[in-house]
Amino acid sequence: MSTFPLQIGTPDGLLFEGDVARVVCRSITGDLAILAGHCNFCTALGMGEAHVVMEDGTRREAACIGGMLSVIDGKCSLLATTWEWKEDIDKARADAAKTRAEAVLERTGLTDQEYKNAKAKLQRALVRLSVRQ
Repeated sequence: MSTFPLQIGTPDGLLFEGDVARVVCRSITGDLAILAGHCNFCTALGMGEAHVVMEDGTRREAACIGGMLSVIDGKCSLLATTWEWKEDIDKARADAAKTRAEAVLERTGLTDQEYKNAKAKLQRALVRLSVRQ
């Protein structure tokens, strides 16, 4: 199995560095997979489920929320606004965030900005919950 170097970071620091067989995540234009030998590439990341296939074939799942992904000379760098490995997602916290966002969306008289913020918070909670299950 061919591998390539991957670095995953967030504003809080480096979360992962090592050789992997594949990384799959959502870009702003749809889901994408990076494999060894990928051409130079750069894209903005969307919000969704992601996974990394390690050198030994094991798969680690994560929630990825925004950021940038680049491949330069065979090395992949993923800088996410939020990246949470499945095992690190606090289900109770995600459930509470979902409930709060739904409560806000049920209110009447929301401004456009309040509505957009609540929809984004709901989507983030749903992504975390879908990965955690």
